[in-house]
Amino acid sequence: MSRVRVHNFSVSIDGYGAGTDQSLQDPLGVRGEELHEWVFSTAYWRERTGEPGGSTGTDDAWLRAGDAGIGATVMGRNMFGPIRGPWDADEQARSWRGWWGESPPYGHDVFVLTHHARDPLPMDGGTTFHFVTDGLPAALELARSAAGGGDIRLGGGVGTVRAAVATGLVDEVHLAFAPVLLGAGEPLFTGNWDRDGYRLAESQLGEGAMHVRLVRA
Repeated sequence: MSRVRVHNFSVSIDGYGAGTDQSLQDPLGVRGEELHEWVFSTAYWRERTGEPGGSTGTDDAWLRAGDAGIGATVMGRNMFGPIRGPWDADEQARSWRGWWGESPPYGHDVFVLTHHARDPLPMDGGTTFHFVTDGLPAALELARSAAGGGDIRLGGGVGTVRAAVATGLVDEVHLAFAPVLLGAGEPLFTGNWDRDGYRLAESQLGEGAMHVRLVRA
Protein backbone atom coordinates (compact mmCIF):
# COMPACT_ATOMS: atom_id res chain seq x y z
CA MET A 1 0.00 0.00 0.00
CA SER A 2 1.22 3.51 -0.78
CA ARG A 3 2.86 5.31 2.11
CA VAL A 4 2.41 9.02 2.79
CA ARG A 5 5.78 10.76 3.11
CA VAL A 6 7.01 14.26 3.89
CA HIS A 7 10.46 14.92 2.43
CA ASN A 8 13.00 17.73 2.40
CA PHE A 9 10.79 19.88 4.62
CA SER A 10 13.04 22.71 5.77
CA VAL A 11 12.65 24.09 9.30
CA SER A 12 14.47 26.86 11.15
CA ILE A 13 16.25 26.04 14.39
CA ASP A 14 13.44 27.80 16.25
CA GLY A 15 10.83 25.59 14.60
CA TYR A 16 9.36 27.67 11.77
CA GLY A 17 8.65 26.08 8.40
CA ALA A 18 7.93 29.36 6.60
CA GLY A 19 8.33 33.07 7.17
CA THR A 20 5.61 35.64 7.64
CA ASP A 21 3.61 37.39 4.90
CA GLN A 22 3.73 35.07 1.90
CA SER A 23 3.51 37.05 -1.34
CA LEU A 24 4.61 37.04 -4.96
CA GLN A 25 7.85 38.65 -3.82
CA ASP A 26 8.33 36.21 -0.93
CA PRO A 27 6.75 32.85 -1.91
CA LEU A 28 7.99 31.23 1.31
CA GLY A 29 7.28 34.25 3.49
CA VAL A 30 9.78 36.88 4.62
CA ARG A 31 13.23 35.23 4.87
CA GLY A 32 11.64 31.85 4.17
CA GLU A 33 13.99 31.14 1.27
CA GLU A 34 16.90 31.09 3.73
CA LEU A 35 15.56 27.79 5.04
CA HIS A 36 16.28 26.17 1.66
CA GLU A 37 19.83 27.36 1.05
CA TRP A 38 21.09 23.83 1.70
CA VAL A 39 19.19 22.66 -1.40
CA PHE A 40 20.59 25.14 -3.91
CA SER A 41 24.20 23.95 -3.81
CA THR A 42 23.42 20.27 -4.41
CA ALA A 43 24.16 18.51 -7.68
CA TYR A 44 20.58 17.20 -7.83
CA TRP A 45 19.09 20.68 -7.65
CA ARG A 46 21.44 21.92 -10.34
CA GLU A 47 20.66 18.97 -12.57
CA ARG A 48 16.98 19.81 -12.37
CA THR A 49 17.52 23.52 -13.03
CA GLY A 50 20.03 23.00 -15.85
CA GLU A 51 23.02 24.35 -13.96
CA PRO A 52 26.46 22.70 -13.88
CA GLY A 53 28.28 21.43 -10.81
CA GLY A 54 26.95 21.13 -7.29
CA SER A 55 27.84 19.00 -4.29
CA THR A 56 27.19 15.26 -4.15
CA GLY A 57 27.38 14.83 -0.39
CA THR A 58 24.87 14.16 2.36
CA ASP A 59 22.46 16.98 1.49
CA ASP A 60 22.36 15.81 -2.11
CA ALA A 61 21.56 12.23 -1.07
CA TRP A 62 18.64 13.31 1.12
CA LEU A 63 17.27 15.56 -1.61
CA ARG A 64 17.35 12.71 -4.14
CA ALA A 65 15.70 10.31 -1.70
CA GLY A 66 12.70 12.64 -1.50
CA ASP A 67 11.75 11.87 -5.09
CA ALA A 68 12.44 8.13 -5.03
CA GLY A 69 9.31 5.99 -5.33
CA ILE A 70 6.86 8.91 -5.40
CA GLY A 71 3.78 8.45 -7.61
CA ALA A 72 1.64 11.45 -6.63
CA THR A 73 1.81 14.61 -4.53
CA VAL A 74 -0.68 16.36 -2.22
CA MET A 75 -0.18 19.98 -1.21
CA GLY A 76 -2.05 22.79 0.47
CA ARG A 77 -3.24 25.79 -1.48
CA ASN A 78 -0.60 28.00 0.15
CA MET A 79 2.09 25.88 -1.45
CA PHE A 80 0.46 26.19 -4.87
CA GLY A 81 0.43 29.99 -4.70
CA PRO A 82 -0.50 33.20 -2.86
CA ILE A 83 -3.98 33.44 -4.40
CA ARG A 84 -6.88 33.40 -1.95
CA GLY A 85 -10.62 33.12 -2.46
CA PRO A 86 -12.42 31.97 -5.62
CA TRP A 87 -10.28 31.18 -8.65
CA ASP A 88 -12.36 33.50 -10.81
CA ALA A 89 -12.15 36.44 -8.41
CA ASP A 90 -9.82 38.47 -10.66
CA GLU A 91 -7.42 38.11 -13.57
CA GLN A 92 -4.50 37.07 -11.36
CA ALA A 93 -6.56 34.28 -9.77
CA ARG A 94 -7.86 33.08 -13.16
CA SER A 95 -4.40 32.98 -14.71
CA TRP A 96 -2.42 31.56 -11.76
CA ARG A 97 -0.70 28.27 -12.71
CA GLY A 98 1.61 27.71 -9.74
CA TRP A 99 5.07 28.93 -8.81
CA TRP A 100 6.97 26.65 -11.19
CA GLY A 101 6.26 27.93 -14.70
CA GLU A 102 4.82 25.79 -17.47
CA SER A 103 6.94 22.72 -16.64
CA PRO A 104 6.63 21.96 -12.88
CA PRO A 105 9.15 19.54 -11.37
CA TYR A 106 6.64 16.86 -10.36
CA GLY A 107 5.94 14.83 -13.50
CA HIS A 108 2.82 13.22 -11.99
CA ASP A 109 -0.61 14.11 -10.61
CA VAL A 110 -0.63 16.76 -7.89
CA PHE A 111 -3.70 17.26 -5.68
CA VAL A 112 -4.15 20.77 -4.28
CA LEU A 113 -6.34 21.33 -1.22
CA THR A 114 -8.73 24.24 -1.68
CA HIS A 115 -12.17 25.48 -0.65
CA HIS A 116 -12.91 26.60 -4.22
CA ALA A 117 -13.45 24.24 -7.15
CA ARG A 118 -11.32 24.53 -10.27
CA ASP A 119 -10.92 22.36 -13.36
CA PRO A 120 -7.78 20.20 -13.58
CA LEU A 121 -4.74 22.05 -14.88
CA PRO A 122 -2.47 19.97 -17.16
CA MET A 123 1.09 21.25 -17.49
CA ASP A 124 4.13 20.36 -19.52
CA GLY A 125 6.30 17.44 -18.40
CA GLY A 126 3.52 15.17 -17.14
CA THR A 127 2.26 17.24 -14.19
CA THR A 128 -1.49 17.79 -13.80
CA PHE A 129 -2.83 19.84 -10.88
CA HIS A 130 -6.16 18.64 -9.48
CA PHE A 131 -8.09 20.85 -7.05
CA VAL A 132 -9.76 18.99 -4.17
CA THR A 133 -12.50 20.59 -2.09
CA ASP A 134 -13.33 17.61 0.14
CA GLY A 135 -10.37 17.83 2.53
CA LEU A 136 -7.07 16.07 3.13
CA PRO A 137 -8.30 12.45 3.53
CA ALA A 138 -10.15 12.69 0.21
CA ALA A 139 -7.08 14.16 -1.50
CA LEU A 140 -4.92 11.33 -0.17
CA GLU A 141 -7.37 8.74 -1.50
CA LEU A 142 -7.33 10.35 -4.93
CA ALA A 143 -3.54 10.50 -4.83
CA ARG A 144 -3.34 6.85 -3.84
CA SER A 145 -5.42 5.89 -6.87
CA ALA A 146 -3.23 8.01 -9.14
CA ALA A 147 0.10 6.87 -7.68
CA GLY A 148 0.08 3.49 -9.41
CA GLY A 149 1.51 1.73 -6.37
CA GLY A 150 4.03 4.48 -5.65
CA ASP A 151 4.14 6.52 -2.47
CA ILE A 152 2.40 9.85 -1.91
CA ARG A 153 4.45 12.90 -1.06
CA LEU A 154 2.81 15.45 1.21
CA GLY A 155 4.40 18.65 0.03
CA GLY A 156 3.22 21.23 2.56
CA GLY A 157 2.72 23.96 3.50
CA VAL A 158 3.23 24.03 7.22
CA GLY A 159 -0.44 23.89 8.20
CA THR A 160 -1.09 20.94 5.93
CA VAL A 161 1.79 18.96 7.42
CA ARG A 162 0.72 19.82 10.98
CA ALA A 163 -2.84 18.67 10.33
CA ALA A 164 -1.73 15.43 8.66
CA VAL A 165 0.67 14.55 11.47
CA ALA A 166 -1.91 15.33 14.16
CA THR A 167 -4.41 12.97 12.53
CA GLY A 168 -1.92 10.16 11.92
CA LEU A 169 -2.05 10.39 8.14
CA VAL A 170 1.73 10.58 7.56
CA ASP A 171 3.93 7.48 7.70
CA GLU A 172 7.34 9.16 7.46
CA VAL A 173 8.65 12.72 7.90
CA HIS A 174 12.05 14.00 6.79
CA LEU A 175 12.93 17.40 8.25
CA ALA A 176 15.98 19.44 7.26
CA PHE A 177 16.91 21.81 10.08
CA ALA A 178 18.59 24.84 8.53
CA PRO A 179 21.00 26.99 10.57
CA VAL A 180 18.59 29.92 10.48
CA LEU A 181 16.86 31.74 13.35
CA LEU A 182 13.66 33.20 11.88
CA GLY A 183 12.10 34.56 15.05
CA ALA A 184 8.60 34.52 13.52
CA GLY A 185 6.60 32.69 10.90
CA GLU A 186 4.58 29.50 10.70
CA PRO A 187 5.49 27.07 13.53
CA LEU A 188 5.67 23.38 12.67
CA PHE A 189 5.78 21.85 16.13
CA THR A 190 2.40 22.54 17.63
CA GLY A 191 0.85 19.66 19.53
CA ASN A 192 2.81 16.63 20.71
CA TRP A 193 4.46 14.61 17.96
CA ASP A 194 5.47 11.86 20.38
CA ARG A 195 1.87 11.49 21.50
CA ASP A 196 0.84 11.36 17.87
CA GLY A 197 2.98 8.24 17.47
CA TYR A 198 6.15 9.51 15.80
CA ARG A 199 9.65 8.44 16.80
CA LEU A 200 13.13 9.36 15.69
CA ALA A 201 14.42 6.80 13.20
CA GLU A 202 17.52 8.53 11.82
CA SER A 203 19.55 11.74 12.00
CA GLN A 204 22.51 12.91 9.95
CA LEU A 205 24.48 16.13 9.71
CA GLY A 206 24.74 17.40 6.15
CA GLU A 207 26.78 20.17 4.62
CA GLY A 208 24.04 22.77 5.04
CA ALA A 209 21.33 21.20 7.20
CA MET A 210 20.70 18.65 9.94
CA HIS A 211 18.53 15.85 8.57
CA VAL A 212 16.03 14.06 10.80
CA ARG A 213 13.73 11.24 9.78
CA LEU A 214 10.67 10.45 11.89
CA VAL A 215 8.43 7.43 11.41
CA ARG A 216 5.02 6.64 12.78
CA ALA A 217 5.19 3.69 15.14
